Amino acid sequence: MKIYRNNSLDPYFNLAAEQYLLDCEDKEVFMLWRNDNAVIVGKNQNTYAEIDLDYVEKNNIKVVRRLTGGGAVFHDIGNVNFTFVVPETSNATLDFEIFTKPIIKAIQNLGVDDVHLSGRNDIMLGDRKISGNAQTQYNGKTLHHGTILYSADLSKLAGALRVDPEKIKAKGIKSVRNRVVNICDCLENKMDTESFMAYLEEYVESETNSEIVSFSAEQIEKIQTLADERYSTWEWNFGKSKDFYTEKKKRYSFGTVEIDLSVENGIIKQIKILGDFFGIKDISLVEELLLNTRYEKNDIEKKINGCVLDEHISGMTVDLFTELLFS
Repeated sequence: MKIYRNNSLDPYFNLAAEQYLLDCEDKEVFMLWRNDNAVIVGKNQNTYAEIDLDYVEKNNIKVVRRLTGGGAVFHDIGNVNFTFVVPETSNATLDFEIFTKPIIKAIQNLGVDDVHLSGRNDIMLGDRKISGNAQTQYNGKTLHHGTILYSADLSKLAGALRVDPEKIKAKGIKSVRNRVVNICDCLENKMDTESFMAYLEEYVESETNSEIVSFSAEQIEKIQTLADERYSTWEWNFGKSKDFYTEKKKRYSFGTVEIDLSVENGIIKQIKILGDFFGIKDISLVEELLLNTRYEKNDIEKKINGCVLDEHISGMTVDLFTELLFS
């Protein structure tokens, strides 16, 4: 097995690095990595439905789509991620226990006893989650990756994600914050995140016949190209969202405004603006402006900055309009 040391905190680069390993590496691979503030959405998810877009933008949180399914997760530098890439010749299957077992044992080794795999893909410490995992078959190989909440900012985790209330209700708990816990808070012998990563790397190395390597300059260039051309693009992160219909409605001092719109491949295909507001110009002109526009704040602002919204909805501003549209 090769253990790759990856010191990048760039989520676009790190997700691209996983694909690079799937495309180019013919040996078993293990990699530890961290992202600066980011929301990582599942391959099959509607990005707009999973994030609080206003919170994400105000807090400079990047949004990146990954290759695996499952739910959206928040990453910061207190969250440690691990990746296994296994060739098909190893007869690997979508068996979460195979890949989570060494992580669970490593954490137990630190004196944290009640750590176990629970349900489909979670590692739990007692009745609280410390790790979510996902897998896929890609390019003839198995990719397994997971998060490890070590010293994450749990307030940002709760703010960035829009969690389905039915999921929370089904689990019998009150909030995202109540579902999770940081490992560092449960250790008798405290260590920082970097020391925890070094410990995990040493543990995996000791349990396997491994060599520790770093990405070469040539590999970094190829990964960065993949990050630039795919993982940092709106088309990959938002445009691949499933088609959806949404209704936005809010009462203002100048009247109620409701926006009904259909989005296909991230593009506004139908839009209707309704309400009991006043305006000296027909609202249909704004609707026509926004048809076939990317459902993205900057693109929408560029389209409507050329018109005076107040003439169509008396009292409305561009900021108020986009805030409603992405609420």
